[in-house]
Amino acid sequence: MNKEIKQSINVLRKGGTIIYPTDTVWGIGCDATEENVVKKVFDLKRRTESKSLIILVDSWEMLQQYIKKIPPKVSCVLEGSSRPTSVIYKGSKGLANNVIASDHTVAIRIVKDDFCKQLIKKFGKPIVSTSANYSGKSTPKSFSEIDETLIDKVDYVVNLNREKKFGVSSQIVKIDHKGKIDFIRK
Repeated sequence: MNKEIKQSINVLRKGGTIIYPTDTVWGIGCDATEENVVKKVFDLKRRTESKSLIILVDSWEMLQQYIKKIPPKVSCVLEGSSRPTSVIYKGSKGLANNVIASDHTVAIRIVKDDFCKQLIKKFGKPIVSTSANYSGKSTPKSFSEIDETLIDKVDYVVNLNREKKFGVSSQIVKIDHKGKIDFIRK
Protein backbone atom coordinates (compact mmCIF):
# COMPACT_ATOMS: atom_id res chain seq x y z
CA MET A 1 0.00 0.00 0.00
CA ASN A 2 2.85 2.43 0.77
CA LYS A 3 4.17 2.12 -2.79
CA GLU A 4 0.71 3.00 -4.16
CA ILE A 5 0.42 5.98 -1.83
CA LYS A 6 3.85 7.29 -2.86
CA GLN A 7 3.12 6.88 -6.57
CA SER A 8 -0.31 8.54 -6.21
CA ILE A 9 1.17 11.48 -4.30
CA ASN A 10 3.87 11.96 -6.96
CA VAL A 11 1.16 12.20 -9.63
CA LEU A 12 -1.08 14.49 -7.55
CA ARG A 13 1.80 16.86 -6.76
CA LYS A 14 2.57 17.18 -10.48
CA GLY A 15 -1.03 18.20 -11.22
CA GLY A 16 -2.07 14.76 -12.42
CA THR A 17 -5.21 12.69 -12.13
CA ILE A 18 -5.66 9.24 -10.60
CA ILE A 19 -8.24 6.47 -10.56
CA TYR A 20 -8.37 5.03 -7.07
CA PRO A 21 -10.51 2.95 -4.72
CA THR A 22 -12.37 5.12 -2.20
CA ASP A 23 -14.51 4.21 0.78
CA THR A 24 -17.52 3.97 -1.56
CA VAL A 25 -16.69 3.29 -5.25
CA TRP A 26 -13.77 3.65 -7.68
CA GLY A 27 -13.12 7.34 -8.15
CA ILE A 28 -11.22 9.85 -10.23
CA GLY A 29 -9.14 12.12 -8.05
CA CYS A 30 -6.91 15.16 -8.16
CA ASP A 31 -5.74 18.03 -5.98
CA ALA A 32 -8.93 19.81 -4.88
CA THR A 33 -7.09 23.11 -4.42
CA GLU A 34 -5.86 23.55 -8.00
CA GLU A 35 -8.44 24.87 -10.48
CA ASN A 36 -6.60 23.82 -13.64
CA VAL A 37 -6.27 20.24 -12.37
CA VAL A 38 -9.94 20.06 -11.34
CA LYS A 39 -10.82 21.19 -14.87
CA LYS A 40 -8.99 18.10 -16.16
CA VAL A 41 -11.38 15.91 -14.15
CA PHE A 42 -14.43 17.67 -15.59
CA ASP A 43 -12.97 17.21 -19.08
CA LEU A 44 -12.16 13.53 -18.44
CA LYS A 45 -15.71 12.83 -17.29
CA ARG A 46 -17.23 14.97 -20.05
CA ARG A 47 -19.10 16.75 -17.28
CA THR A 48 -20.15 20.38 -17.09
CA GLU A 49 -18.60 22.42 -14.33
CA SER A 50 -22.07 23.34 -13.11
CA LYS A 51 -22.28 19.87 -11.50
CA SER A 52 -20.10 20.00 -8.41
CA LEU A 53 -17.71 17.31 -7.19
CA ILE A 54 -17.26 15.67 -3.80
CA ILE A 55 -14.08 16.46 -1.88
CA LEU A 56 -12.36 14.03 0.49
CA VAL A 57 -10.48 15.00 3.65
CA ASP A 58 -8.69 12.74 6.13
CA SER A 59 -9.93 14.23 9.40
CA TRP A 60 -12.10 16.70 11.26
CA GLU A 61 -9.01 18.92 11.59
CA MET A 62 -8.50 19.04 7.82
CA LEU A 63 -12.20 19.77 7.30
CA GLN A 64 -11.88 22.78 9.61
CA GLN A 65 -9.05 24.15 7.46
CA TYR A 66 -11.32 24.34 4.40
CA ILE A 67 -14.75 25.29 5.83
CA LYS A 68 -15.32 28.71 7.42
CA LYS A 69 -18.08 27.67 9.81
CA ILE A 70 -19.15 24.07 10.44
CA PRO A 71 -22.78 23.71 11.60
CA PRO A 72 -22.98 22.17 15.11
CA LYS A 73 -25.16 19.24 13.96
CA VAL A 74 -22.50 17.94 11.53
CA SER A 75 -20.65 15.94 14.16
CA CYS A 76 -23.93 14.30 15.30
CA VAL A 77 -24.83 13.39 11.72
CA LEU A 78 -21.40 11.91 11.02
CA GLU A 79 -21.18 10.01 14.31
CA GLY A 80 -24.71 8.66 13.87
CA SER A 81 -24.15 7.34 10.36
CA SER A 82 -22.88 3.85 9.64
CA ARG A 83 -22.21 4.56 5.96
CA PRO A 84 -19.96 7.10 4.26
CA THR A 85 -21.59 10.53 4.42
CA SER A 86 -20.77 13.62 2.39
CA VAL A 87 -21.96 16.89 3.91
CA ILE A 88 -22.76 20.00 1.89
CA TYR A 89 -21.18 23.09 3.45
CA LYS A 90 -21.55 26.78 2.70
CA GLY A 91 -18.48 28.99 2.93
CA SER A 92 -15.37 27.11 1.92
CA LYS A 93 -11.83 28.45 1.87
CA GLY A 94 -8.67 27.38 0.07
CA LEU A 95 -10.41 25.09 -2.46
CA ALA A 96 -10.37 25.48 -6.24
CA ASN A 97 -13.23 27.70 -7.41
CA ASN A 98 -14.53 25.01 -9.76
CA VAL A 99 -15.23 22.53 -6.95
CA ILE A 100 -17.62 25.05 -5.43
CA ALA A 101 -21.22 24.89 -6.66
CA SER A 102 -23.04 27.95 -8.02
CA ASP A 103 -24.86 28.34 -4.66
CA HIS A 104 -21.42 28.66 -2.97
CA THR A 105 -21.56 25.20 -1.38
CA VAL A 106 -19.19 22.26 -1.46
CA ALA A 107 -19.70 18.60 -0.56
CA ILE A 108 -16.99 17.12 1.66
CA ARG A 109 -16.57 13.66 3.17
CA ILE A 110 -14.21 12.63 5.95
CA VAL A 111 -12.95 9.24 4.77
CA LYS A 112 -12.70 6.14 6.91
CA ASP A 113 -10.99 3.93 4.33
CA ASP A 114 -7.37 3.29 5.37
CA PHE A 115 -5.83 3.83 1.92
CA CYS A 116 -7.73 7.09 1.30
CA LYS A 117 -7.04 8.39 4.79
CA GLN A 118 -3.27 7.76 4.48
CA LEU A 119 -3.15 9.13 0.92
CA ILE A 120 -4.85 12.40 1.89
CA LYS A 121 -2.90 12.75 5.14
CA LYS A 122 0.46 12.28 3.39
CA PHE A 123 -0.58 14.49 0.44
CA GLY A 124 -1.55 17.16 2.97
CA LYS A 125 -4.52 18.52 1.01
CA PRO A 126 -8.06 17.44 0.11
CA ILE A 127 -8.59 15.48 -3.07
CA VAL A 128 -11.47 15.31 -5.50
CA SER A 129 -13.59 12.19 -5.50
CA THR A 130 -15.98 11.62 -8.38
CA SER A 131 -17.04 8.24 -9.69
CA ALA A 132 -14.74 6.72 -12.33
CA ASN A 133 -17.19 6.91 -15.20
CA TYR A 134 -18.21 9.24 -18.00
CA SER A 135 -20.99 11.64 -17.05
CA GLY A 136 -24.37 9.97 -17.42
CA LYS A 137 -22.99 6.43 -17.38
CA SER A 138 -23.36 3.85 -14.58
CA THR A 139 -21.15 4.14 -11.51
CA PRO A 140 -18.60 1.29 -11.50
CA LYS A 141 -18.94 -1.04 -8.50
CA SER A 142 -15.68 -2.80 -9.36
CA PHE A 143 -12.50 -1.99 -11.25
CA SER A 144 -13.51 -4.23 -14.16
CA GLU A 145 -16.56 -2.02 -14.79
CA ILE A 146 -14.49 1.12 -15.47
CA ASP A 147 -14.41 2.10 -19.15
CA GLU A 148 -10.93 1.32 -20.53
CA THR A 149 -10.85 4.55 -22.52
CA LEU A 150 -11.23 6.48 -19.25
CA ILE A 151 -8.45 4.44 -17.61
CA ASP A 152 -6.17 5.38 -20.51
CA LYS A 153 -6.82 9.10 -19.97
CA VAL A 154 -5.73 9.43 -16.32
CA ASP A 155 -2.12 9.76 -15.21
CA TYR A 156 -2.11 6.87 -12.73
CA VAL A 157 -4.33 3.95 -11.70
CA VAL A 158 -3.93 2.66 -8.15
CA ASN A 159 -3.16 -1.05 -8.04
CA LEU A 160 -5.21 -1.98 -4.94
CA ASN A 161 -8.61 -3.60 -4.37
CA ARG A 162 -9.11 -4.34 -8.06
CA GLU A 163 -11.09 -7.51 -7.25
CA LYS A 164 -13.24 -5.88 -4.56
CA LYS A 165 -16.93 -5.17 -5.21
CA PHE A 166 -17.91 -1.82 -3.77
CA GLY A 167 -21.30 -0.91 -2.32
CA VAL A 168 -23.07 2.33 -2.99
CA SER A 169 -22.12 5.95 -3.33
CA SER A 170 -22.05 8.07 -0.18
CA GLN A 171 -25.18 9.56 1.21
CA ILE A 172 -25.26 13.33 0.83
CA VAL A 173 -26.61 15.54 3.61
CA LYS A 174 -27.24 19.27 3.75
CA ILE A 175 -27.68 21.11 7.05
CA ASP A 176 -29.09 24.62 6.85
CA HIS A 177 -28.22 27.55 9.12
CA LYS A 178 -31.15 26.67 11.41
CA GLY A 179 -29.90 23.10 11.85
CA LYS A 180 -32.50 21.42 9.59
CA ILE A 181 -31.07 18.20 8.10
CA ASP A 182 -31.97 17.40 4.50
CA PHE A 183 -30.91 14.09 2.90
CA ILE A 184 -30.06 14.89 -0.72
CA ARG A 185 -28.99 11.31 -1.58
CA LYS A 186 -29.71 8.35 0.67
